[in-house]
Amino acid sequence: MKDASDSASVLLDGSDKSETRVWSSFITSRRVDWQANRAGQANKVNQANRAGLSPLFWSAILGCVSLWLIMIGTSINSSPFTLHASGSWFFSTGPATNNEMFLSLVMVYGGLLLFLRVWIDLIRWLEESPGLPVAKLIPVFALWVIPMLIVPPLFSKDVYSYAAQGEMVSHGISPYSYGPGILGGTKFLNLADPLWQNAPTPYGPLVLGMDGWIVNLTGHSVLGTVVIMRILAFAGVISAAVFIPRIARHFGRDGAVGFAFAILNPVTLFHLIGGSHNDAIMIGLLVPGIWFALDKKPIWGIFLCTLAAAVKAPAELAVVYIGWNWVDAKVPLRSRFRPILTAGVISGAIMAFISWATGLGWGWLGALGTPGTVVSLISPTTLVGTILGKIAGLVGLGASQQFLLSFSRAVGLIVAFSLCIVILRFSDRLGSVRALGVSLLIVVLLGPVVQPWYLSWGLILTAAVASGKLRKVVMFLSIAVCFIGLPGATDLLHFLLHANLLSILTSLGILVLVLTTPLKGWVRRLMSWRATALN
Repeated sequence: MKDASDSASVLLDGSDKSETRVWSSFITSRRVDWQANRAGQANKVNQANRAGLSPLFWSAILGCVSLWLIMIGTSINSSPFTLHASGSWFFSTGPATNNEMFLSLVMVYGGLLLFLRVWIDLIRWLEESPGLPVAKLIPVFALWVIPMLIVPPLFSKDVYSYAAQGEMVSHGISPYSYGPGILGGTKFLNLADPLWQNAPTPYGPLVLGMDGWIVNLTGHSVLGTVVIMRILAFAGVISAAVFIPRIARHFGRDGAVGFAFAILNPVTLFHLIGGSHNDAIMIGLLVPGIWFALDKKPIWGIFLCTLAAAVKAPAELAVVYIGWNWVDAKVPLRSRFRPILTAGVISGAIMAFISWATGLGWGWLGALGTPGTVVSLISPTTLVGTILGKIAGLVGLGASQQFLLSFSRAVGLIVAFSLCIVILRFSDRLGSVRALGVSLLIVVLLGPVVQPWYLSWGLILTAAVASGKLRKVVMFLSIAVCFIGLPGATDLLHFLLHANLLSILTSLGILVLVLTTPLKGWVRRLMSWRATALN
């Protein structure tokens, strides 16, 4: 039997058992060596950590450097990333040279690449070091957020449109009936994005009432209004930062990883704080509302989520989830519709009071389609509709171009609505916060307009609880958002094509160096060197 077994081994393996034993012994010895080497590296890292030279320290420093590069690059005169009109910010106005523009582009794109690498490495390190107190990340957040509080409003002019809408409210003009163009040749109108100057706003009554109050408080100062709006956006992020780790731990995730993934996220820093978007206020109300609902305080949850919806309407979806989870998951499906209706009635009453108290009424419902007046090719449904319209024009059906665009967008909304219902139905299995975050992402991605900061609605929630493939999707979207619609890409390409050879080689060399430099290897070598020096 033994000979037969040996013969079979030869036939199956192409070698005898003695050769197999040699290879097995070799592989085992290599595994032992690798494990010993890894243990030695871990011991050096631990010694360096005790010396205060941890990866967390280097992440904080390198991330801070990258963000200051972005801040300086966007503040250079005539940088395409910020508005440089007189009175728009405290510094950086006036004419600029082509060299300054080129320097701005290289600094911003280089800083973005460096920051993304540092952020990804930080998350990986936190996942390999579970249980780190969230308090350890607060200094990192503080270092990273300072440049974003100083930088001029970043990558968008929306905050100036908010200020113009606040000016309208302060004069008793409804932004639901008119665009900022009705203000005439005022500084508020001059700084507002021309794209929205004649469009009613879809924002809720709470945020518009706040905007009007801020304008009055600052004595109708554009700059003062913009500064306070950034402070409010920062406060919204702080509010979310307090509750994100609690939500993560509620679902068995690491609180520090959830904090780094959601709050140190480039979307949060660049768009919510740097761009001063009112989406930050919405999220600052939405996240604690969700936490109160998870903590068996559904009324408080409905109240806060309704306030979030009074900033931007999609937050109302959270009220549906609170109603859905108000009763035990084991009850029959039909028994869940009554608590959803109850949550809706409570939310409607709160919204009615806000609409009455601000004097703005329900006009925002009719203005919800305003973003759709802009053709944004970032939106998949708009892109498909536009392509179909172009094809129709080529075959002589030009009159149907607008119809095909509207049809494509309508199909996208129907698909989004259907998917949200299915996700809600299976949210007990998926996890309520994960299901809500994915639903908000679907609403944005299948909507008529996709703006990078819109994705923050779902990204921040999903990042707190994501795992597996969903975690990779969230990370991919967070990185992609940094470059979607980013100003300056065309300018950078133009300069690379027309600049002198030395400038081209220098800029490309800088970007390649930032992209390929083994940062982690540098950190490990420095830590090992310090640990050896201490011994």
